[in-house]
Amino acid sequence: MLNVVSHTPTETELLTKLIEDLNWVDVGRKYISKDKKLYSWWSYRNKDWKKSNRGRRLDHIWVSKDLDSKLKSFLSCKDIRDWEKPSDHVPLILELST
Repeated sequence: MLNVVSHTPTETELLTKLIEDLNWVDVGRKYISKDKKLYSWWSYRNKDWKKSNRGRRLDHIWVSKDLDSKLKSFLSCKDIRDWEKPSDHVPLILELST
């Protein structure tokens, strides 16, 4: 995805630096490894979004390190993309323990 808007080397390097400098935890990647796709957006132009599974990771949940131990679960609601007239983005849900 490099060199695509929102994924250029400059943007990805600055975002990575920001995450590291602020000591944030990438919740999605805590639950879904980097070798797996973690998209939150699929184009309406693609008639069979599941088959091609070519999307983008445009939505994120990051938490401070203080909340890392409170992380209980993460869910990307991909199935919502099959609803009638859905958004091109799917909800991401984070559950924290008390």
